[in-house]
Amino acid sequence: MARDFAAQAYNVLPSGESGALPPDANSTDQAVMYDSLTPLFDQVGSADIKRLFKPNVFGTAGQGPTRSEVTSRGARVKITRDRFGVAHIRTRTRDDLMYGAGWVSAADRSLIMEVLRGPARLSALDVPDAASTAFTLAQAGGRFIPTPASETLIAEQTQVLQSLGKRGRRILRYIDQYVEGINANYRERELPYAPWTRNDVYAMVALLAGVFGEGGGDEAARSELLDALRDRLGADRGWDAWNDLREQFDEETDVSVGGRFPYGRAIRQGGPGNVVLDDGSFSTDPLSLPVPPVDQIIDAPGPAASNALLMSAARSKSGHPLFVAGPQVGYFYPQVLMEMELHGGGIDTRGVGVPGFALAFVIGRGKDFVWSLTSAGNDLVDEYVETLCGTDLTYMYKGECRPMEVLSAGTIEGSPTDPTSAAVTTRSTVHGPVVGYATVDGRRVAISRKRSTRGREIASALPIEDLMSNRVRSAADFRRTVAKGFEVTFNFLYADDRDIAMVSTGRLPVRPAGVDSGLPTNGDGSYEWQGFIQPGQHPQQTKRGGVILNWNNKPAKGWTAADDTWHYGSVVRNELFRAGIAARRKHTLPSVVSVMNRAATTDLRNDQLLPVIDTVLSTGPASSPRAARMLELLRAWRGSGSSRLDRDLDGRIDDPGAAVMDVAYERLADAVMSPVLGPQLEQLDSLNTRSDDANNQGSSYNAGWYSYIDKDLRRLLGQPVRSPFALSYCGGGDLVACRNSLWAALDEAGAEGESQYGSPSPDDWRADATGERIEFTPGLLPATMRWTNRPTFQQVITFTGHRARAAQRRPGGGGGGGTGLRRDACSAALAHMAC
Repeated sequence: MARDFAAQAYNVLPSGESGALPPDANSTDQAVMYDSLTPLFDQVGSADIKRLFKPNVFGTAGQGPTRSEVTSRGARVKITRDRFGVAHIRTRTRDDLMYGAGWVSAADRSLIMEVLRGPARLSALDVPDAASTAFTLAQAGGRFIPTPASETLIAEQTQVLQSLGKRGRRILRYIDQYVEGINANYRERELPYAPWTRNDVYAMVALLAGVFGEGGGDEAARSELLDALRDRLGADRGWDAWNDLREQFDEETDVSVGGRFPYGRAIRQGGPGNVVLDDGSFSTDPLSLPVPPVDQIIDAPGPAASNALLMSAARSKSGHPLFVAGPQVGYFYPQVLMEMELHGGGIDTRGVGVPGFALAFVIGRGKDFVWSLTSAGNDLVDEYVETLCGTDLTYMYKGECRPMEVLSAGTIEGSPTDPTSAAVTTRSTVHGPVVGYATVDGRRVAISRKRSTRGREIASALPIEDLMSNRVRSAADFRRTVAKGFEVTFNFLYADDRDIAMVSTGRLPVRPAGVDSGLPTNGDGSYEWQGFIQPGQHPQQTKRGGVILNWNNKPAKGWTAADDTWHYGSVVRNELFRAGIAARRKHTLPSVVSVMNRAATTDLRNDQLLPVIDTVLSTGPASSPRAARMLELLRAWRGSGSSRLDRDLDGRIDDPGAAVMDVAYERLADAVMSPVLGPQLEQLDSLNTRSDDANNQGSSYNAGWYSYIDKDLRRLLGQPVRSPFALSYCGGGDLVACRNSLWAALDEAGAEGESQYGSPSPDDWRADATGERIEFTPGLLPATMRWTNRPTFQQVITFTGHRARAAQRRPGGGGGGGTGLRRDACSAALAHMAC
């Protein structure tokens, strides 16, 4: 048994490890634990962690009774299941270990693997809207049948691994052993499924990378809004409004690491390499891509609630870092993550992988360190405008008229109750797949999508192998490994017994000087990418003082917001952690979990926006007694924590403030923004929703208009504002007009509240908690959980020992990924408690 240096180590993964149908005891046991933590709010104790998380240790201590599981390789592969159903696999060789991981993947997740393996190929082929189509198709029981040409294209990922030398070829061998384990399990159970192949693995990796590991690629729709604003407000004011809304480099936004990491550029009115589409002209109809034959399209699992709270040694009572972190991958049954412990052939690790590629743990722990990730959304996708030359299937590139590549990709087959089938045919230019057509000044153009990771998602397996095999021995090793090798875009978090660290990853292109990344790029060949940024240019930091907090927020100052991310402004939910962390000079694991758990049910709108709205409203008298009372209830709710908890499980949120905010927020938001945006309010909402609220079940308060409201009202009040907007919005810049519009919004909300709740008194209103309860897609489990805004899989861990360290200079705490010995400013006498 490998030595385990963890002092305390726990995790949780709802609904449970089992993916059996019908469900068994291990299908819902962790959901009960997960749900029971939620009502504790900020009062989580040591006993609660031991009770509501399970051991995350090497071996099965504290996890009995156990049972053995036999594979077709007999004694060469030892599998022990603990009482939670987690498989602990031990072998002598890496081949047998990968085989065992495949066997367990098939045993625990064959259902989700089989429904996704065909549709996942849509992502591997980069079909437009592939992720949503794949999950919709899978939920409906439909299939995607690829053509031989598609299979050949997907198989090119083999060449990607081979091109990476000996290590890449080794990954190929492990994939083959993993696939053999899957197929052996299927044969043992006499399941009627076609054997798995490398292509199935590549497809699953592409699907999950496409859902969680991409950023950018929405320039066409954003430029249509710009065109509408310019038409109505005039060129200069239209550009000003558009640049305000995108918040590309807002200096007020909360970031996770220190220093400045310059990436991206803002060109006030676009660059010579940019193109603006005519408003309303973009259409996907000419592509004739089939819509999955289901009544309602479902979204792929969202990447919007992963978080991490890392306390440095200087901020920990034990003198060792504290790590509370995990990814949010949605709530499914079977779950789209699965947990295992693996030992053999140089691997010593415990963690979670994705079904169909669980030989690689995207989140987990080694002997003396732990890692996790959050979706970063860094900008690795661009849309190009292709000049057509005569037909929809020919385009100009570098002065030549070229035919588009046309791929007969395969056939979508409907669900058992709807056997409709439709052919999928894609068109591609040198930049990537064509995603639609539009007009520019009335001239028809095609829009193509270029992604830096297209066809090479599997390459990111190499740094994961380094983590699982414990080649990483320090924060410096960690930073080098993931910054260099992990090509899809995530924020990677790390802790050992001495350091905490973060790196924001991605194969990020260097764009030419004449291109603003927020707008479509001219595809004529004059404005191509100029390579990719270097590992040291990625936002990163190692700390022994201070903290690292991340909740899908911007990683660092100077770093561009991707074109599809318009919410990196002055109000982001990461701030919900700050006060709780600053409240203690030294933390424990329970106190950090308490901060996380409090934030998980806090309504960001009331916690962060109410003070400035209240200040504006308080500059004059209330418009009505009811509006005044609504404001009083919001103040009282904020004073008690702004929590959306239903502690007594009566189906209603406990505090009436939640109901008041729910009916008032959108009216308040519109009152602020409508004087300038007017008819473009709904167009903006389609790009950056007014409020990513609790009904989104686990991806709440990420995107939203929160910063727009905050920055505009603070400026109106004469308060200090960094990165101020170019335009004034609420009341057209007049405080009295703004105040009156906000009171009017509360009056309108009061009328709606009376109608909705059957009482004129807001004291009687209670928002529906039942509708916010978390359900497990696609409905195979009747169990539900209270709404909470926290990771699906979460590790709670601290180390007090470490393998022998080689003498080395540790990385600096600031920008550029340097290797200096600069002491982190936050560690000096702990001068800044919230660092």
